[in-house]
Amino acid sequence: MLRIGQFTDTFLPVVDGVGRVALAYAETLCRMGNQVTVVTPMYDTGYRGGFPFELVDFQGMSLPGMKQYKTGEAPMDAHYRQRMRMIPLDIVHAHSPFMSGSEALRLAVQRKLPLVATFHSKYYDDFLKTTKSETLAKVGVKFVVDFYERCDEVWAVGQATADVLHEYGFEGEIQVMPNGVTLRTAEKSAIEEVERRWGLKHDPMVLFVGQMNWKKNILSVLEACAQLRREGQKFQLVLAGQGPDLREIEKKIYDLDIASCTHLAGHITDAHLLDALYSRASVFAFPSLYDNAPMVVREAAVMGTPSIMVRGSSAAEIIQDRVNGYLCENDAADIARIIKNILADPAANRIIGEKARETIPVPWEKILEKAVERYERLIILGREGKLNRKFLRMI
Repeated sequence: MLRIGQFTDTFLPVVDGVGRVALAYAETLCRMGNQVTVVTPMYDTGYRGGFPFELVDFQGMSLPGMKQYKTGEAPMDAHYRQRMRMIPLDIVHAHSPFMSGSEALRLAVQRKLPLVATFHSKYYDDFLKTTKSETLAKVGVKFVVDFYERCDEVWAVGQATADVLHEYGFEGEIQVMPNGVTLRTAEKSAIEEVERRWGLKHDPMVLFVGQMNWKKNILSVLEACAQLRREGQKFQLVLAGQGPDLREIEKKIYDLDIASCTHLAGHITDAHLLDALYSRASVFAFPSLYDNAPMVVREAAVMGTPSIMVRGSSAAEIIQDRVNGYLCENDAADIARIIKNILADPAANRIIGEKARETIPVPWEKILEKAVERYERLIILGREGKLNRKFLRMI
């Protein structure tokens, strides 16, 4: 049995892709017989019983312009520090280079524990959008690289993701540790609820799930659907999620005259309802150039729903065109062309969806068997004094 700390800046009740990965790690590692402690900024103060892991959160405050996200200084929270002193750990795993990552680093130094960190996101894009300055974005990336250089081992969720971190300037070895998925089936009653709630009737459905943020390339989906409506195609578009650009996205829907066939579903917290959305969709439109290894594409595949992704993007490395999904150009007209073909031949699309179900999802248990092996290796090296404690010299 290992005692593992999982450190993440996003967690329940609001979880983006990284938060969902951290949750899956925590739940699956517990099922495998380990003790897990999740460390995160405080998102919710209500009743939170029923977790198989220990949740130790520190005082959080909303980020400007992104109120659904929290941040905070863990060492400044006396109650958090008192709780953490009572929790023994064998290894710490950071899913972010920011506040939770800094706390993982602090505890690794303090307790002389191995530190693993997973690289998930294209942070340069985030920095550039926030600061509107290439110079400041590069400074931010340097901070990110400095953090990963302090870790005993660095993981990435895919080879393309590892390539991004190397492009940022990281020169060390990176272990590819892909994301898994929970295998399940959609409930008939939940599918009926989806159809009733959004008035889908018998129309085919195009689905997007993710942050309501322009960086997800949502505009291309909207413009593609507008083109299809002008051509007389009958379908419904459902966008599920929340985010900083929600109001602008809603305005664009009206500007493109697709409000009558478009539904903003908001943030779906009910897993059964989300499964039903995936299952009911004809295709999952996810042309993001920002994402690396999106959980949502894997979750759609579990339900036998193929995805449309941009050819050559980091997110699309698991897609074989017209085998287990669709690859498009970064162009609304090409997305419209693919959706039109899908609507014209639903039988062929179902075959591709079944292939997606067969080839894309990997159970979390299988992924984390490898993770535990690497944890154990690092713990042994640490106890034998054989780790390169580079971060101890950098602080």
